[in-house]
Amino acid sequence: LLPWRAERRKQRQREFGVMLGMAALGGLLLSLLIWFYYDMQVSGQQERNAYLQTEIEKVKKQNEEIKRLDEQKSRLLARKAVIEQLQAKRSQMVHLFDALVRTIPDGVVLTSLKQDGDMLTLEGRTQSNARVSAYMRNLDVSGWMTNPELSIIEASNPEK
Repeated sequence: LLPWRAERRKQRQREFGVMLGMAALGGLLLSLLIWFYYDMQVSGQQERNAYLQTEIEKVKKQNEEIKRLDEQKSRLLARKAVIEQLQAKRSQMVHLFDALVRTIPDGVVLTSLKQDGDMLTLEGRTQSNARVSAYMRNLDVSGWMTNPELSIIEASNPEK
């Protein structure tokens, strides 16, 4: 071969080597740029995830506080309902005793008065069955007692 051809071949081989090195360096730089880009994307997403996680924890704490306040509200409303019932029943006892006094006929003596919820149990003595029936009629027409029921009548001999 002629020397200029050999030199040209060497020149082309050097150019090819330089081009190959430049391409490898360009590929490496491009790979590094892509890696840095995706690393920044991943770290940004991790920061967003951490932020969202802290916000989720805050919301969970708020939900627990809301649940606790709802339970406290329920307890307070139950107490309020009990107090309102007691307030309503407070005057009811006055009316009940007033109705008892107004309905009891002469010759009837009450010996026991028991209340279990809305059920009122009266025990007493009388001189005759007619007075018992008069008392039952009076209880029936009174506005504060409903459905009077006579369960037991016992006759006893008065001790002399």
